[in-house]
Amino acid sequence: MGILDVLHFPDPRLRRPSEPIEKITDELHQLAADMLETMYDEPGIGLAAPQIGASIRLIVLDTQWTEDDADRKPCVFVNPEIVERSGSVVWNEGCLSVPDFSADVKRAEHVVLRALDLEGREVVETASGLRAVCFQHEIDHLDGVLFIDRISRLKRNLYVGKRKKLLEEEGERWTSSGERPPAPLRTPGTKL
Repeated sequence: MGILDVLHFPDPRLRRPSEPIEKITDELHQLAADMLETMYDEPGIGLAAPQIGASIRLIVLDTQWTEDDADRKPCVFVNPEIVERSGSVVWNEGCLSVPDFSADVKRAEHVVLRALDLEGREVVETASGLRAVCFQHEIDHLDGVLFIDRISRLKRNLYVGKRKKLLEEEGERWTSSGERPPAPLRTPGTKL
């Protein structure tokens, strides 16, 4: 398959809660590989299955590769859940599914994640800083939540208005029927 299309706001598929993965298959391995390839191509540091139209509980991430000359250290998590949260941090977030926008979001500073790897083994990871933020951001996607849902109504409404105007200028109608909005021009920066 290779590089997949990333859904963009306001696509309603981004709002659907994801189903747990019952069985790890060859197809799931391939989907995870394609999601990683897509994430690196965009470029981003995390991607959740709903962002490519699959309503399953699967996330991929690599919070280190964006550093200069850093090696890629891809991670895949099946049925991830945050089992502990502590502290508080405000992080400027962007998202591959929310084009041309970033905003400060308040998150837990430290989390404990529990998931399965692609071999079906349980993984428990304690994370802080960017990695903790990334876990929370991607798991939100699995629950149909976008980072713009975690900012002030004023900032969200300003973004929605700009996005609607842009789509209309490009000949697209503002819809929530499941049609894929056009891909945005790429802008520099790290997207979750």
